[in-house]
Amino acid sequence: MPRYNDCLDIWETWTPPNIPAIPPEAALTGQCGGNGDLAEVGNPAEILLVEDRTSDVELMKEALQECHSCHHLHVVRNGEEALAFLYRQGKYDRAPRPHLILLDLNLPKLSGHEVLAAIKADPILKLLPVVVLTTSTTAQDILQSYELHANCCISKPADLDQFIEVVQVTLNFWLSFVSLPLATDA
Repeated sequence: MPRYNDCLDIWETWTPPNIPAIPPEAALTGQCGGNGDLAEVGNPAEILLVEDRTSDVELMKEALQECHSCHHLHVVRNGEEALAFLYRQGKYDRAPRPHLILLDLNLPKLSGHEVLAAIKADPILKLLPVVVLTTSTTAQDILQSYELHANCCISKPADLDQFIEVVQVTLNFWLSFVSLPLATDA
């Protein structure tokens, strides 16, 4: 069985494959190609951001612009809106099925944990990856997120540059390296 230090040695020597970046102009026009599963089928990634704080939404938008990834960002401001979007109810009756959900925990109306529980209890929605992005660092919040089957929990850095880097790394991982179920009309 490998020791922890052996794994670190392997990680330190690993280099990612050379994946061509999507040019900024392609990302702005929604043209995709050559970068990950979603791009290969010609579809921009549909990302649902569930965040109530305007400042965090603006930071996320800025970070996404710097990623130059091909995506559509959909923003909802509370837990009830998140579920309405996912279940395509009311004004969200034509909402696309997201490829990735970025979920804050501290939300009005329904908490992030309540939204996560509803997503993971649904036979179709449970397949969607949910990344919990939160300012909370309490062990209980993190443990509860994983008990509810969050795909990962990330603490939001207070520093703008670190925040942008975290978003870029997260999106690069989930949209370029992970094989995601294709969004369907189900």
